[in-house]
Amino acid sequence: MSERIVMRTGEALVEDEAVWSAAEPEVVIGELDGPVGQAIANMIGDQNRGHSKVFAILNCDVQVRPTTVMVSKVTVTSTKYTNILMGTVQAAIANGVLDAVRAGDIPKEKANDLGIIASVWLDPSVVTEEIDHEILFRTHREAIAKAIRKAMRNEPSIDWLLENQDSITHCFHQMALDGEL
Repeated sequence: MSERIVMRTGEALVEDEAVWSAAEPEVVIGELDGPVGQAIANMIGDQNRGHSKVFAILNCDVQVRPTTVMVSKVTVTSTKYTNILMGTVQAAIANGVLDAVRAGDIPKEKANDLGIIASVWLDPSVVTEEIDHEILFRTHREAIAKAIRKAMRNEPSIDWLLENQDSITHCFHQMALDGEL
């Protein structure tokens, strides 16, 4: 039997050329009978306007395992944004979770015991730009699988962080320093 996973966290950034294609999920993973399961139950029962919490599904009536709840980091205010988030992105998240199981990042035997909370960022420009849903699907699928992989492997390690701390500058901080913001 696999070790007990109380709580792991991870994040990732995957983008294509177009600004709207960026996917930057954050995940929390843990046992359903622990704090992550409690959080999932609370989230589903406590909906907030503009930040609905929904299960990741492959299609209507086909929820993925591990149980995955996704919530938007951006306040949802338009039908178009909702349809993209609850269509292309939701399907991408579901497929990325299954990719993580297939890759062995989530042990298959733990698929019914774990829960995932995925905080999803979808660029608001998707409502004004001409977008390619295949690119959007691909970036979000890859990003969620990457975030799960990093969470389950505890990456980056504290040693790597300490070793590289002074060589890494947050991209938006750097843009501010360069006068681009």
